[in-house]
Amino acid sequence: MPSQTTFTGAKIPSVGLGTFGSDKYSPKEIAQAVEDAIQQGYRHVDCASVYGNEAEIGVALRSAMSAGVKRDEIWITSKVWNNMHGQVVRSCQKTLEDLQLDYVDLFLVHWPFPNHHEKGVSVNSRDPHAVPYIHENFMRTWRQMEQLVEMGLARHIGVSNVTIPKLKLILRDAKIKPAACEMELHPHFQQPELFDFVKASGIVPIGYSPIGSPSRPERDRTAGDTVDTTDPVIVDIAKRLNVHPALVCIKWAAQKGAVPIPFSVKPAQYLENLRCVTTAPLSDADMLAISKIDKNCRLIKGQVFLWPGAKDWQDLWDMDGEIAGNPPPAERG
Repeated sequence: MPSQTTFTGAKIPSVGLGTFGSDKYSPKEIAQAVEDAIQQGYRHVDCASVYGNEAEIGVALRSAMSAGVKRDEIWITSKVWNNMHGQVVRSCQKTLEDLQLDYVDLFLVHWPFPNHHEKGVSVNSRDPHAVPYIHENFMRTWRQMEQLVEMGLARHIGVSNVTIPKLKLILRDAKIKPAACEMELHPHFQQPELFDFVKASGIVPIGYSPIGSPSRPERDRTAGDTVDTTDPVIVDIAKRLNVHPALVCIKWAAQKGAVPIPFSVKPAQYLENLRCVTTAPLSDADMLAISKIDKNCRLIKGQVFLWPGAKDWQDLWDMDGEIAGNPPPAERG
C-alpha cells in the first residue's frame, strides 16, 4: 500500500475509508463497511465524533483486531466537534472509549469555529451564537490538542477546513505543528494555492469528497454545483482505462500527493477505491488535462457556521486573503 509520510516519519496509507454517511446509512451499515474493508486490505479509517457512529465502528475495529489485524497496522483518524473546543481532552477520551482504542493516530480540529452549536442547535441550522474564527480562541483549542500528544492519546494532531491565512497563524504559534490538513479536494475543486502551501509546509493533505460527494446532505447542495464524474475529461480517461470515473478522481488525488478518503458502504466500490491507487498511474497528459478542469466548485460550503453579520458562506473561507470577521488587533480583548 502506498503512503504519505508525516513530518514525524509516520506513514499514512494513501487511501482511507471515509465514514460520514450523511442520513442515508445507519451507523451499523457504516460499521459493517469498516469491518469488511479492513478484511479486504484497508488500513486507514477516517472517523469523527459528530458522525454519530464511532461506538459502532469501535465494535468493528475490535472485531478486526480480534481476527488478527494489529493495532499499529491501522491508521485511525478522528475529530473534535465545534461544541467541544473547550474540552478537547474529554472529547478525545470519549472517542477512544467509543472506538475501543488506547490512542488515535490523528486527531483533527474538525472546523475552526469553536462556539458553534454550543446551545444544542441542529447541524442543519444556523446558530445565533456562532462566532467567526478568532485566532487567540483557536490557539487555546490547539494547546489542548497538543496535550493529547503529550498524554499519548493522539500520535498526531491536525487541522481541517482551514485557509492559508488561518494556517499561517497556526504554524506561527503552534508548539506542535499540524501533521495533516483535511480539505475538500476533487477535480472540480482543486484548491491549488492551499494544496501547495500545505505540502510546502511539510503537512500531509487529506482530501475529503474526492469524487464530488454525491451523498452530501441537502443543506450542502446548491444550484451551481457541478459533477466531477460526468466531466468529459474524466469520462474520457475512464473509458480509455476501462474504469469508473470515480476511480479516475481518486487516482488523481493520490497521485498529486493527497490522501483521498472516499466513502462507500458497497464492497465492490470500496475495494476498487483501494485497488486503484496501486495500479498504473495516470499519464502526465491525463494529469495535465485534469488540472485544467478546475471549476473552483466548493461543495461543502459550511453555511451553517456563519455568524450574525456575515455576508455569505464565502466569509468562512477568507476569499479576499484576510480572515473574515476578525477585528483589528487593537480592538481585540
